[in-house]
Amino acid sequence: MSAFETVLYEKKDHIAYVTLNRPQALNAYSVRMRDDLYQVLSAVKDDDEIRVAIVRGASDKAFCAGADLTEFLTAPSAIKARQIRFRRDLWRLFLSVPQPLIAAVHGYVLGSGMEIAASCDIRIASENAQFGLPEVGLGIIPGAGGTQTIPRLIGTSRSLEMLLTNRWISSAEAHTFGLVNRVVPNGQHVRAAEEIAQKIASFDPLAVREAKYAVTHGLDMSLEQGLELEKRLTLMRRRSVRTGV
Repeated sequence: MSAFETVLYEKKDHIAYVTLNRPQALNAYSVRMRDDLYQVLSAVKDDDEIRVAIVRGASDKAFCAGADLTEFLTAPSAIKARQIRFRRDLWRLFLSVPQPLIAAVHGYVLGSGMEIAASCDIRIASENAQFGLPEVGLGIIPGAGGTQTIPRLIGTSRSLEMLLTNRWISSAEAHTFGLVNRVVPNGQHVRAAEEIAQKIASFDPLAVREAKYAVTHGLDMSLEQGLELEKRLTLMRRRSVRTGV
């Protein structure tokens, strides 16, 4: 296991485990966590042995209770903040990881925590999970993709209600809305994510990556363009199978 200051990273049987590890602060997303996650996700992205990754939280009470506002609301300057963001664009990195990412969430999934989960491909939630976007109530707006990823998952109207009224939703509502794929008994979310990860890891890794690419990139295209993308990827896969490359 490789341990960073705020993230634990482990590989086992082609599965990467990325654990948010600030339990004393409900895994609040800090500058250090941003930098640690950037290094870990970069390692996942470049590691051909990894076929799927699980993102989870170490705290008993929270997956991630949001950003550490004592840090993020006291940036030294707008120019420096832009420079740091350019070097550490974590959210773009999340979306560029070719392997499937599974979020195993529980307890508080707020602000940046909800945005981290939304940046994953599959979300498994414990019954006690609570989701919310409290930023507007704090005089700011989501800065980690929440205004874009959440509406793509649950629709504009529901997203705006959560964002503009600070309405939290339960795991059951999140499932109904399509935010999470599955709700499991408390304490079983990681195991459920592992079962899915093991299933994915048993398949051809290139086929899995290409299927993910077709879906995630095709959604930003017209239907005609998306079908053409699928056709190209299908032909490439068939050639690879025939030639064994």
